[in-house]
Amino acid sequence: MSKKIKTPWPTKAAMTQIYDKHLWGGNDFDFYSGEGSHKPEIIKPYLKHVISFLNAYETPLTVCDLGCGDFNIGKHIVKHTKTYTAIDIVAPLISRNTTIFKADNLEFLCLDIAKDVLPKADCVIIRQVLQHLSNNDILNISKKLIGYKYIVLTEHIPTGDFTPNKDILSGQGIRLKQNSGVDLLAPPFNLKIKKTTILTEYKLPNNKGRIVTLLYET
Repeated sequence: MSKKIKTPWPTKAAMTQIYDKHLWGGNDFDFYSGEGSHKPEIIKPYLKHVISFLNAYETPLTVCDLGCGDFNIGKHIVKHTKTYTAIDIVAPLISRNTTIFKADNLEFLCLDIAKDVLPKADCVIIRQVLQHLSNNDILNISKKLIGYKYIVLTEHIPTGDFTPNKDILSGQGIRLKQNSGVDLLAPPFNLKIKKTTILTEYKLPNNKGRIVTLLYET
């Protein structure tokens, strides 16, 4: 009997199901991007450091948010930018965000960041997005990141030493159970950057890893 091969589900369908079935929690919300976008102890330090970085420039930066989710975090950052383009693959989520969040410098786009051409900007924000994607999707995205001067990347990774970039299927889960996490500087991505700064790090209780935000300058 031939072995059944597990084939990847299209990323758009996988992400749409996550929101439709509230697989990241938040049953009382219409759309919910998980605790990493809502728990105060996680998002308050993040916002403090990212906003401080953005405010350090006399001329405000243009920002592109890849995987903006329910926009519970992005809504606080918009006013600190020249323009803010928020992108997600889930069309109903983008329609909802467009209705709720309004600003002259804010635009929402429904795009597949692994396949579509991305808008130009000074800075790209990617918050806990790559951790849910296959290596092939991440590789396609990483090739586009060199077009941005600054990359603000947040990933949920194990505590202590781990093996980077074990492959998964794009979807709800992440690499943590495999003692792995995304490292764009390691193979197979090998992103070339000039400088790395740790903006913030939050260690989850019960040895459930850490959420680290890095600033890359390309």
